[in-house]
Amino acid sequence: MSENTISHSKEKITEEQVAQYLKNKPDFFNNNVNLLSDLELPHNSGGAVSLVERQVSVLRERNMDMRHRLSQLLDNARENDRLFDKTKRLVLALLECNDLGDLVDALYYSFDKEFNIHYTRLILFGNSSTPASAAKIVSIHDARDYIGKRLKMPNAVSGGVDIKECEFLFDHDASNIGSAAIAVLQHGSPLGVLAIGNQDPAYYRSSMGTLFLGYIAEVLNRLLPKTLKASS
Repeated sequence: MSENTISHSKEKITEEQVAQYLKNKPDFFNNNVNLLSDLELPHNSGGAVSLVERQVSVLRERNMDMRHRLSQLLDNARENDRLFDKTKRLVLALLECNDLGDLVDALYYSFDKEFNIHYTRLILFGNSSTPASAAKIVSIHDARDYIGKRLKMPNAVSGGVDIKECEFLFDHDASNIGSAAIAVLQHGSPLGVLAIGNQDPAYYRSSMGTLFLGYIAEVLNRLLPKTLKASS
């Protein structure tokens, strides 16, 4: 036997090499069934279990995990269905409004009773000639002084708001606002701002999706010019 052969025979086979070999040979134990009875794996309880028992245990754990994931998916699907139904009712209610007062009342009622939103504010840019409603009426110049950076954002945003913004948006409720989501309303030109607030600082996170608020804002963008004109 040559020196190279002797040296090679003394090299230890690593666990990684064994693992890779078995991975490349998935039928290894089919051709070496007798080895299965000699394999034992330590169990959490301290005893020993056979390879087959261990495989069954792993499969059972994976099955439980898949069931849990499926349950979460079903819960999410049910929640999405409920959200869709509530959103549909709100949109239909808004479409049936004949004037600004009815539209604002329908919006506030749905956000409060259906969606359980803590604080809702619809702020419209106008003057003394703007029809009366539960919406707050301010000039766009005043709005720029307080929420100028928000007016430059085309999409709905969520997260924390500073004190100046919060006092402008939520007036006497400002001290109760932990986080908020804001959507700028516009149809050719700025129409106003739709803001919702929550007492929980983490509820409206900056990473939170604003699809719902953005969608309602798009509906208002199309309805507000008509109701403002009809009410004037």
